[in-house]
Amino acid sequence: MSRSTFPRLDIGPLSEYRAEDFMISRFSEYLKEHQNLVFPHRHSFYHLVLFTSGAGEHIIDFNHFQVAAGQIYFMVPGQVHDWRFEGEPEGYVVNFSESFFQSFLLQPDYLDFFNFLNSSDSRNNVLQLDKSVFGKVTGVFEELLEQQRGAALFRKDMTRVLLLQLFFLVARNEPAGLTSGKPVPRNPVIRDFQKLVDRHFSTIKQPGAYAKLLNITPNHLNALCKEHLGVQAGEIIRARIVLEAKRLLINLNLSISQVADQLHFSDNSYFTKFFKKETGQTPEGFRGGI
Repeated sequence: MSRSTFPRLDIGPLSEYRAEDFMISRFSEYLKEHQNLVFPHRHSFYHLVLFTSGAGEHIIDFNHFQVAAGQIYFMVPGQVHDWRFEGEPEGYVVNFSESFFQSFLLQPDYLDFFNFLNSSDSRNNVLQLDKSVFGKVTGVFEELLEQQRGAALFRKDMTRVLLLQLFFLVARNEPAGLTSGKPVPRNPVIRDFQKLVDRHFSTIKQPGAYAKLLNITPNHLNALCKEHLGVQAGEIIRARIVLEAKRLLINLNLSISQVADQLHFSDNSYFTKFFKKETGQTPEGFRGGI
């Protein structure tokens, strides 16, 4: 699907899937029940899909992916996505809340160790499984479905164990992403920096302020970013602001001034200059191209 045909529709949350913090379904049944999901929308929970058949295109945070059998994608809370299928795809879909594992895992940020679950770059979230791993992962999805039909005793914990098994299978046999994303850093300071940026990018825009929160010097933060990410800290912050600006701009119910205000720019003119410098387009130009 070309950028010119990107749907001009509002972004809406999928709150109906928060019951008991977990949902699993066969993908065809999911689509039939929720046929309104043909517009860009963001989730407040984790969302993963395994395609067993199908064709078409899936877009996550403005990166385009061709749908194929054996493809699995992991979406983290806050990402915006949209799809345009050819024919009737099949597979499995799972949604689970950010709190689903909190009472189960001693280490609260345990899921961050999986590259495909902690990246703000959606190119790291879409993977093509080889045949041996695909068969094992399909088996886990079938067990997850069976758990939802079975006895209630320990159902939640069994579901958590099976989900972790799925993550282990993918991580231990992790293939390359479908397009070239940046590697997810293992350095704990960098991980903490990226979490802080994701939480405060709209109100804290200077690297020095993040360095202070991390109890390191700005020079040390820049050196770590250069070593592990290949760019300086300021670029990470600006990229996150631009990503959110794009997410907001595809919501045509928001004016440019409202987008600027949500991102805590002092005025519309300053936001326009910033956006054009970072992307080569004005906000109006970007919106007109989608």
